[in-house]
Amino acid sequence: MMEVVSPGAYATIQDLGRPGYAHLGVPRSGAADSRSAALANRLVGNPESAATVELTFGGAVFRFAAGAWVALTGAPCPARIRGRFIGMYAPQWIPEGGELQIGLPSSGLRTYLAVRGGIDVPPVLGSRSTDTLSGLGPPPLTPGTILPLGITNDPITTDYAPTHPIPQEPRIGVIRGPRDDWFTPQALIDLCAAPYEVTQDTNRVGARLSGHPLTRRHPGELPSEGMATGSIQVPPSGQPIIFLADHPPTGGYPVIGVIRSPDLPTVAQSRPGTHLHFHLLP
Repeated sequence: MMEVVSPGAYATIQDLGRPGYAHLGVPRSGAADSRSAALANRLVGNPESAATVELTFGGAVFRFAAGAWVALTGAPCPARIRGRFIGMYAPQWIPEGGELQIGLPSSGLRTYLAVRGGIDVPPVLGSRSTDTLSGLGPPPLTPGTILPLGITNDPITTDYAPTHPIPQEPRIGVIRGPRDDWFTPQALIDLCAAPYEVTQDTNRVGARLSGHPLTRRHPGELPSEGMATGSIQVPPSGQPIIFLADHPPTGGYPVIGVIRSPDLPTVAQSRPGTHLHFHLLP
């Protein structure tokens, strides 16, 4: 068992989500930075799909009733076990009764904590993920929450996984969207001409951006239609919104472009104030 002493600014349980239910109005959800969550699991011998803790802006403390292997990935945070600093991107042993103290990230937004065996909360529609939009899955973590841990017999085979640092001004690839004809020809040029800033109104549903307004050719709204993760939806204000893990399955604003899949974890790690540089892919 693992006790949440402090969840930090915001913490949820996340695995790789619940695909296959969009036709029923259920978002996929799952880890916003699925690449980091999967890596954390591999480091402790879990399947990539095991449930992890997703921390937003770190600052959490966890206590372990029994000894456990853990790993931290994603936004880099200072972390200590019984006063001893430990590294990220490597399996770490926590003794019985030990506490894991996680500080604030020096860059990025979301940090992932994997525990060997996985977080064994009850699945909902095949996933243990917290969906902040629909309310499915376990509630966000609060002080005193007790999290059960699973069991795995797979060995730990990696002692360190070097990674690239989180970019300070990321370059993000964009594919033309299904409704780019709703915008003037200049709109896609404007999207890629100057950076857009991630605003404070950013969460797991979407990254709201501020920059040059994207001008429409057609006013009004579309009939509600399906939305993919990474869709760049543009409301009447002209300020883009990038849909992230908990985005609604449908929407009525036109989509000018879609972020390429390998760049989604980078967008998910972009904290408010980050400048995103878009480039159009052929």
